[in-house]
Amino acid sequence: MLETILTIVHVLVCLLMILIVLLQSGSKGAQMGAAFGGSSQTMFGGRGAATFLQKLTVVGAIILMLTSLTLSILITEPATIIE
Repeated sequence: MLETILTIVHVLVCLLMILIVLLQSGSKGAQMGAAFGGSSQTMFGGRGAATFLQKLTVVGAIILMLTSLTLSILITEPATIIE
């Protein structure tokens, strides 16, 4: 039961991370948000969107790593020595 819940959370965080990374501005200053009808004025302000998305990326990455580690510990079976 716990493994199923963690797997669902893991997949949802993966999809959220994909969306967050795509919404962040690229190296040339082009914003993916403009493709969705956004303009130069964003909902979070000029600089606020970058810091909000960066913080959200960090939180998502931490949750993704924790769920990955927890799932790998829960799912692996202990090794047995055959004599």
